[in-house]
Amino acid sequence: MDQYINDEGADKLHRALFRLGRNEALRSELLAWLKHAEKTLEGSFSVRDEITGPIMDALHSSDDQYEKALENGTRYRFLYRTKIARDFLLSDREHPTHVWEPQTTRLLQYFAGQTSNDIVIGGAYFGDHAILLGQQLKDTNRLVHCFEPDVAQSGMLKANAQLNELDNLRINRLGLWRESDQHLQLVGFDSLASSIVASDSAEGFATASIDDYMRAQERSCGLVMIDIEGGELSVLQGSRHTLEQDRPVVVFEVHRDYVDWSNGLLATPICSLLSAAGYKLFAVRDFNTNQEMGQRCIELIPASTVYLEGPSHGFNMLAIQDENLIANPLFRIVEGVSPKLLRHKNAALHHPLDGLPG
Repeated sequence: MDQYINDEGADKLHRALFRLGRNEALRSELLAWLKHAEKTLEGSFSVRDEITGPIMDALHSSDDQYEKALENGTRYRFLYRTKIARDFLLSDREHPTHVWEPQTTRLLQYFAGQTSNDIVIGGAYFGDHAILLGQQLKDTNRLVHCFEPDVAQSGMLKANAQLNELDNLRINRLGLWRESDQHLQLVGFDSLASSIVASDSAEGFATASIDDYMRAQERSCGLVMIDIEGGELSVLQGSRHTLEQDRPVVVFEVHRDYVDWSNGLLATPICSLLSAAGYKLFAVRDFNTNQEMGQRCIELIPASTVYLEGPSHGFNMLAIQDENLIANPLFRIVEGVSPKLLRHKNAALHHPLDGLPG
């Protein structure tokens, strides 16, 4: 009976918070209070994961839409569907410098400035990275080729390109894959959805390989970003010619749910493929949220020395052929630490080496 009462009470509380969230003014006040609570309660546990995040989620439906501007004036419209939207709304600053993953954002902007070729983004979502890169390339003849098969998010991406008056994004509702003209379907919700081969060619979405696509566009590629929930290896298998000919910088996600790194990162198929193509590999130390990092160095961990213990988790990696690209004060090479920056975890493993951001 006690369990029934507890379950019934939890359901009632969730419904009550959702009804409060239907009033925009009250929702705004609650958002400000939650930000205050995070500063007050910060300690040895994740306040965001255990308290403020669940309350935020209860206030919203997946159809709730927001608009928010960055410090540089870049504007975003987005649906409240995953923690990317949630954490963007809970950012410390009203106008933050980025949407998601501060160090990855800075890293992409840096490498976009080191090449004269185009950018390819697999899993472009509503444009968290793509719109900023499009702004950066605005006065050039370079393009950002975006691949986002989710109907709602590709629609948001298109709206955000228009909102920021960008005509240099090529938005493809295709999935990047090892082969073109196949059919995949999404399994899972929104940004956490992964791709599987569709049982019926009439279902899902069509695919393109980077090699076929860039050849058809008659363009060269200088930077590739891939975050497609386990499909990263397949995308790179369809990019062998591009990797050899254009030698782009590659940024990609690995996650323990999809990649078996029990024998070390360098033994995984995706890292083996890139190593065989002449790439050096590093894990990118980053917060998997919206967190201001100021001018702190981007810490890179050589793939052979990454600390990988802990619950199932994922992080971004950097693959480069020319190590002179990171011979820059923006970067610091570190060893034996985790790529997951977490405020509430062991500082020696999970904090930036010069301390937490203020």
